Amino acid sequence: MVDAHRLQSSFGRVAGFGDEFPLYFYSHLFLSHPEARAMFPAAMAAQRDRIVGALLEVVGNVHQVDEVVPFLQQLGRDHRKYGVTAEHYPMVGASLHAALEHFLADEWTDELAVDWAAAFGIIVDVMVRAAEEAERVSPPWYDAEVVDHEVRGPGVAVFTVAPDRRVDVRPGESISLQSPMVPRIWRYYSPANAPRADGTLEFHVRAVDGGWLSPALVHSTGKGDVVRLGAPVGGGLTLDPGSSGDLLLLAGGTGLAPLRALVEHLGQVHHQRVAYLFFEARSAAELYDLAALDRLREQHRWLSVVPVVAQGAGPGVAVGEVAEVAVAHRNWNDHEIYVCGSDGMVARSLRTLTGAGIDPESVRVETYTYGGPRAGREPVAPPEAPVPGGTAQGSEMHR
Repeated sequence: MVDAHRLQSSFGRVAGFGDEFPLYFYSHLFLSHPEARAMFPAAMAAQRDRIVGALLEVVGNVHQVDEVVPFLQQLGRDHRKYGVTAEHYPMVGASLHAALEHFLADEWTDELAVDWAAAFGIIVDVMVRAAEEAERVSPPWYDAEVVDHEVRGPGVAVFTVAPDRRVDVRPGESISLQSPMVPRIWRYYSPANAPRADGTLEFHVRAVDGGWLSPALVHSTGKGDVVRLGAPVGGGLTLDPGSSGDLLLLAGGTGLAPLRALVEHLGQVHHQRVAYLFFEARSAAELYDLAALDRLREQHRWLSVVPVVAQGAGPGVAVGEVAEVAVAHRNWNDHEIYVCGSDGMVARSLRTLTGAGIDPESVRVETYTYGGPRAGREPVAPPEAPVPGGTAQGSEMHR
């Protein structure tokens, strides 16, 4: 039996060393097992706190293991794309043990070693089982040819890929992408389309200043190139199949992608719902997908689209922040509300909706955590590289 309090207390002390702990952990891992280095990106600076973050998620919930099992299962499934197998976990466990022993020094006891070994054993068991189950139904990754690529507006690309096998992704879910131009760097993006007969997927990507993958996808990728896709992961933006409520959709920038997929999905099924989509950009030039939205609006009488800009509005374009414009439009208390955009856009939208009397816990947003996207209040960056027995957190978002 793991002593949860003792485990959490010990890790709290270790986490207080900041970057020193992950630096020691990775140094030990790569020195003792040089072959593991090839599984990680060349630049490790952004990787330093990922093992700490993953352990915080697990250790913080060790007293209620059932709460963390779905998180660990997603880690196990997702780590297949990095080439992680059951044989890698003992080497990680050994380096974790060495790092803990080093920083806890005289506080490291045989009892604590048993606690950590038991906790890590639970982590490994859940992750390996999930990976083995996933292996029976889906590949660890898909190769996908870029069949169309268009740069729209400042630093935004819309491109379509044709995977070598059909990818069963639900509207609102996300898929990690990797480009051969930036090896071992993965980022999560939400397809902007509902399932198509030809199996193609459309992605909307903004080039992030200082980013690794997004500039390559926007500026250096073209038709005929091949990218790699991870298996789909669920998030907070999929539609509840048992619900029939009307929808309020608030999109900021390329956060439009999963919300447009929801609209396309509704257009494929029989329903009596009404959807209001408010799409925010800094200027009219950055309303990069307005033509596609206009076509959807023309096809579906139940859809309303309101473009919103910070300045320089034209005919049919509102000025202001997207949630403020929506709240001024009508009362949304009886609607299902979805929000997707940058961290700042989501935070501002939640504050505005809360001020309008809407329970923020009822608002569905896209949140990225160490295991990939999931429902929550504040988005964080998605995974980019593996930490076997944990996972990674990146700095580059598609929103």
